[in-house]
Amino acid sequence: MKILKFETTEAKNYIKKIVNRSACSHNLEKKVYRIVDDVRRSGDRAVLKYTKQFDCPGIRLKDLKVRATEILDSYNYVKRKHLSAIEQLVKRISKFEKRLKPKSWMEEKQGMILGQYIMPLEKVGIYVPGGGASYISSFLMCAVPAKLAKVKKIVVASPPDRDGRLNPYLLVAANKLGISEIYKIGGAQAIAGLAYGTQILPRVDKIVGPGNIYVTLAKKVVFGDVDIDFLAGPTEILILADRHANARFIASDLLSQAEHAADALAICITSSLQLAHNILREIQTQIQNLSRKHIINLSLKNGAIILVPSDNMDESINLANQIAPEHIEVFVKNPFSLLNKIKNAGAIFLGSWTPVSIGDYIAGCSHVLPTAGSARFFSPLSIRDFMKVSNVISCTRKGLENMGKMAMRIAEIEGMDAHIKSIGVRS
Repeated sequence: MKILKFETTEAKNYIKKIVNRSACSHNLEKKVYRIVDDVRRSGDRAVLKYTKQFDCPGIRLKDLKVRATEILDSYNYVKRKHLSAIEQLVKRISKFEKRLKPKSWMEEKQGMILGQYIMPLEKVGIYVPGGGASYISSFLMCAVPAKLAKVKKIVVASPPDRDGRLNPYLLVAANKLGISEIYKIGGAQAIAGLAYGTQILPRVDKIVGPGNIYVTLAKKVVFGDVDIDFLAGPTEILILADRHANARFIASDLLSQAEHAADALAICITSSLQLAHNILREIQTQIQNLSRKHIINLSLKNGAIILVPSDNMDESINLANQIAPEHIEVFVKNPFSLLNKIKNAGAIFLGSWTPVSIGDYIAGCSHVLPTAGSARFFSPLSIRDFMKVSNVISCTRKGLENMGKMAMRIAEIEGMDAHIKSIGVRS
């Protein structure tokens, strides 16, 4: 991890590269498109082929759907203290999401009723990553709001391990929420199967949940045939720190996000050279006892500590808004004073006692967040993403008389005779 002075060419090139980063790798798009197209054409045969190739060579078609006995058996492999933590997280997510739930409304004025009718999506697919880490929290961040929205059918897809098994905590968490349709399918083949349907996999209306680059690119390919949450790239953290900030805390938080994957992004912006050196020393000390230090070391090569010329936070905030990170932490004396200046971030963590990890695991607000600069226009996943809206209009005869003339004038501007007549015929 380098220290870069803001005005240098090296810093400017680094910032330009980060600001222009993408969630997708164009080099893999053709490969992913071929997988998606193969699944669309060949269905289960292609799904099984890729599951054998990438995840579990010995898996059979009949093994792809998780059986009820597997779900019950999974309880033998989980600890009670962990179950308690999962239940607490479900409660906190539920409490937060209920505040966000939109309501249908209607109002009548001058003989016209206008409103919006809000309803849940019918079928949703939740993708849960596999690999070196278990992402039970990400599953809950998707599944709990979907349940609260009253989505009728929720389907889960996750890649199996080499022995054809899924994480027992995933199966237990799904069971606790009343979700039983779970498939041992990962990668682009899972996204394609959920988007287009196969004999085994149902076709859904929306696919949510993070995944690797193959999953992200597959979501990009199928978008339009099915809705998605957003294109999630690698995990990101950006820390704004003044000269009084705690280097030990900052180092710990940078490491916590760097351990996600080798392509994670960890950045600190400060005006204090002394703090920057202290952070690097702390990183070297703390990393020694971490189980994922190999991944962290690779990840930290992507990161930097950027030195700005002044403790005035305006320059730092301007830079942060350009980067538009997934997570932003604010280590300054009065962090709330900066809140209204931060325009682009998936989640904002204020104060030195608020690590991203608390948002990841127990705060209750969603940690399924926009990455790769998309916080400029995307928002965190929420209950709203599992609902859709239809506009409602109803006119009385008097209402049509009141508004019809204006409507016909606008139709006249556009040269739409039939529109004019459809109103005029009722007068």
